[in-house]
Amino acid sequence: MKIQIITVGKLKEKYLKQGMEEYVKRLNAYVNMQVMEVPDEKAPENLSKAEEIEVKRKEGEKILAHIHPDTYVITLEIKGNMITSEQLAAKIDDLATYGKGKIAFVIGGSLGLSEAVMKRSNYALSFSKMTFPHQLMRLVLVEQVYRAFRIMRGEPYHK
Repeated sequence: MKIQIITVGKLKEKYLKQGMEEYVKRLNAYVNMQVMEVPDEKAPENLSKAEEIEVKRKEGEKILAHIHPDTYVITLEIKGNMITSEQLAAKIDDLATYGKGKIAFVIGGSLGLSEAVMKRSNYALSFSKMTFPHQLMRLVLVEQVYRAFRIMRGEPYHK
């Protein structure tokens, strides 16, 4: 199985980089894990609606360039489905069982995801109704994917 996390922008904070490195290292024992960072579009503070759409469109094109046609895409969206860690584990396990050996989790930039990326998505996932920094969500996501693999294998992990 191959899992990608495709994100917009580079991690700058040392503690987030260290956390990501640790969980990716742990995950590589279970799965081929890859994190892809696409450049974010520079945007002024006060964007018009049209400018916002254009920024998301450009970022979306960069995201979609890293997704193969046979990849199952899970986008992180505020309006996505909220599930438990056990349900995420079951979803990943089901995808592997039914021949979906490539999964891409997609985290948009600070403005969110483009319409094209949301249309390409096979499943919209939400971790909360609250808004989180997209860079922090990378670490939360990779930890939950690691937790999912521990659950799938019946291995202990703190609750």
